[in-house]
Amino acid sequence: MSEARLMQGNEAVAEGALMAGVRFFGGYPITPSTEIAEGMAKMLPKVGGNFIQMEDEIASMGVVLGASLAGRKVLTASSGPGISLKQELIGYAAAAEIPVVIVNVQRVGPSTGQPTAPSQSDVMQARWGTHGDHPIIAVSPWSVREAFELVVRSVNLSEQFRTPVILLMDEIVGHLREKVELPDEVEVYPRRRPKKTRAEGYEPYAPDDDLVPNIADFGEGYHIHVTGLIHDETGFPVGSPKVTEDAIRRLHQKIERAVDDIVKVEEIFMDDAEYAVVSFGGTARTAYEAVVEARERGINVGMLRLITIWPFADKAIYDLASRVKGMLVVELNYGQVVNEVRRAANGRCAVELCAKYNMQIFEPEEIEEAIDRMIEKIERGGDRITDGRSVHVEVISHD
Repeated sequence: MSEARLMQGNEAVAEGALMAGVRFFGGYPITPSTEIAEGMAKMLPKVGGNFIQMEDEIASMGVVLGASLAGRKVLTASSGPGISLKQELIGYAAAAEIPVVIVNVQRVGPSTGQPTAPSQSDVMQARWGTHGDHPIIAVSPWSVREAFELVVRSVNLSEQFRTPVILLMDEIVGHLREKVELPDEVEVYPRRRPKKTRAEGYEPYAPDDDLVPNIADFGEGYHIHVTGLIHDETGFPVGSPKVTEDAIRRLHQKIERAVDDIVKVEEIFMDDAEYAVVSFGGTARTAYEAVVEARERGINVGMLRLITIWPFADKAIYDLASRVKGMLVVELNYGQVVNEVRRAANGRCAVELCAKYNMQIFEPEEIEEAIDRMIEKIERGGDRITDGRSVHVEVISHD
């Protein structure tokens, strides 16, 4: 381990990216993610890497995809408005299977919203921001150290599955400063390499046993055609219903068959819990304090922290719903994850929402009050949510 350092979450992302092998960053400054670009600009030249500030977010996304195709491990970072501009090329990366990590340090929206205010309102954008049927992996850290760890994991996942991975940060963690000790080295997934030569009939999009193709980097002597159009194993477009079906199914199945390894959650105080709080990212820190204080008052409440946001933790939520009377979903938005929890719980327990979206982070007391209200409602026989269309919202919004 290195010496202990006082480090910001955004700084930890830059440090972790370099340790994971990232050697190219293309971006455009935007609050509250700018410190990531600043860190990469400072450190990349020292390790033989390249930093370039592009004219906008669209160009930034294009340049990192080009660098990835040429063999570099790449990173770009932005916030909600910039991520919106990147969407077409995120879809291109999914279709063309180009490894890339996109950091979104979330802030209040929509539009330019409140540029420096904390929010977790880009959860659904991360999953469905680009058009068409496509898979996505997104993870969310709750500490500075975990920001470091999850950017390393994001780079490895993007390389393993040749897919875009979104590090779904929030301003809370991005600008948080904590004492951290970083490892001297980390496990790094290498860039996949072709297993056949051109003479042996190499086809760039022929899937390996794990359904992921071993596409050669540009400049290695292979003939490679890259397109966002639906293509066959040669990489060239084919206007065939069967090829289209097979291509889209494979994109999904390469992630689905590994979902148990990709999805990570953390259970806290769940051994004797009758109720559970579900949260993620920076908000989970406050939710943890609320759970601790509630337990000190004799309430058997635990916590499930979502580390992987997409694919969603369906199995963990379904299992949890059979063990508790109710779940309180705490998120810094109008209510996005709560409906995924309701879907996954499938009516096995009550699911309530504790939402906040007024530029301010939660106070533990606010979440404690929501826990008490949930318990009171359940104990007096409140309706169980059995239909995804039935939405009960508890909104906390203090001036």
